[in-house]
Amino acid sequence: MESEKMENPTEIKETSATEEQESVSEPSGGNGKKSLKWLWITLGIVIVGAIAAWCIVNALKVDNGIEEVFNVGQVLALLTGMFSVALLGYLLGRITIKGVSLGTAGVFLVAILFGYLCTLPWLENAPIFNVFYMRDTESTLNGYFENIVQNIGLILFVAAVGFIAGPSFFKNLKKNAKSYVLLGVIIIFSGGAVAALFTLIPGISPEFSAGILSGALTTTPGFSAAKEAADATLRNSVTLGHAIAYPFGVVGVVLFVQLVPKIMKADMKKERLALSSGVIDIHKKREGLLVCDSYGLMPFALAVVCGIAVGSITIPLTGAGYDGACFSLGNTGGVLIMCLIFGHFGRIGKLSLDVPEKTIKVFREFGLMLFLIGAGVSGGVSLVSEISKSELGGMLVLYGFIGGAVMTLIPMFIGFFFAKHVLKIALLNNLGSITGGMTSTPALGTLINVSGTDDVASAYAATYPIALVAVVLVSQFLVILL
Repeated sequence: MESEKMENPTEIKETSATEEQESVSEPSGGNGKKSLKWLWITLGIVIVGAIAAWCIVNALKVDNGIEEVFNVGQVLALLTGMFSVALLGYLLGRITIKGVSLGTAGVFLVAILFGYLCTLPWLENAPIFNVFYMRDTESTLNGYFENIVQNIGLILFVAAVGFIAGPSFFKNLKKNAKSYVLLGVIIIFSGGAVAALFTLIPGISPEFSAGILSGALTTTPGFSAAKEAADATLRNSVTLGHAIAYPFGVVGVVLFVQLVPKIMKADMKKERLALSSGVIDIHKKREGLLVCDSYGLMPFALAVVCGIAVGSITIPLTGAGYDGACFSLGNTGGVLIMCLIFGHFGRIGKLSLDVPEKTIKVFREFGLMLFLIGAGVSGGVSLVSEISKSELGGMLVLYGFIGGAVMTLIPMFIGFFFAKHVLKIALLNNLGSITGGMTSTPALGTLINVSGTDDVASAYAATYPIALVAVVLVSQFLVILL
């Protein structure tokens, strides 16, 4: 034992001596690496500087040479604008005041500002930046944002929500169908009643009021229905009302789903348990099925294609046939329904229709971001364009904003208190139903983050189709009957 004890100190000394030698040799090696790193950095700077100088020399030889250096076309302008808005929007949304933040809605506000800045006249002749100029809503770049970016984002988000809610949706709907139907109808019809009263104000046309309602409820199908029902000479009034009310329609519901739990001092852990006990989970472990890809992109794409096909079906609502008022689910409603079905069944024969959770969450957030960018930019351009055409100008904006705020707030409060005190719906289920009844895509994204659970999507998905049908009918009745 003593010999072993004598050997150990020697080993320790030898080890420590070796470590000291290594520690002594490290600084010289480290300095060598640092010197080599700075050499490469210097070389890189020199190369970049040389390329820049070469470009400048050649640019001075031609007219508008700076545009030759930066070859930015419409597509690059679209991509640059999209990701610049996303960058600044998420930074804005991260700002938290007393526990409340804009979240993804920050992207929407930055997008509106971007759309407005792109209409400034001086931009038309500015080198490089002139590719961002949008004279009015007919500009090509605005069409990209409004028709492509917005719709792709909306489809991705709604499809993700459908797959999230699908496994438990139909049994949960069967259990609470009356509540969801009643709540969706109450929310939309209370908003419609406010819009009808708003037309009593001198100078406010039914078309303008219907546009405000569609903006307050952030509903594209309702907006389209109101425009189709309006006379061709008055469709600009619908567009103006929609553009004025839309920003508060987005931000108002986003703040509502954050503030209500704080005001009620809700225990989110208990609320999540209450929600999960009410949501029937029927996720099944499916084995032996054919999986086309590990990310679930094939079934996701198949569901979207089927949804677009279903949403394109147009149903006449009057005896005039297709010459009169018509209804369709649109891309949003059709995709949502088909993704709910795919998410519920999860298979076609031996073919797996499952989409992994990681894919769903990425598409949900990315889709919401694209939707807000497209809607915000086109909304900012539309707002400037339509106000410039109006004789009332600023006063009409004020009327529209106040009317839109009222049409957003009153249906929310009526729906919330009715669900709480009459239907006895749990808080998170209640708020999920409100986001569906208000057809508010951004608010659902915020509610998922606030609640910490995807289960709220089930209440949204159950109420949304009812609200979608109701808002289309109400928007058309406002224009036709008043």
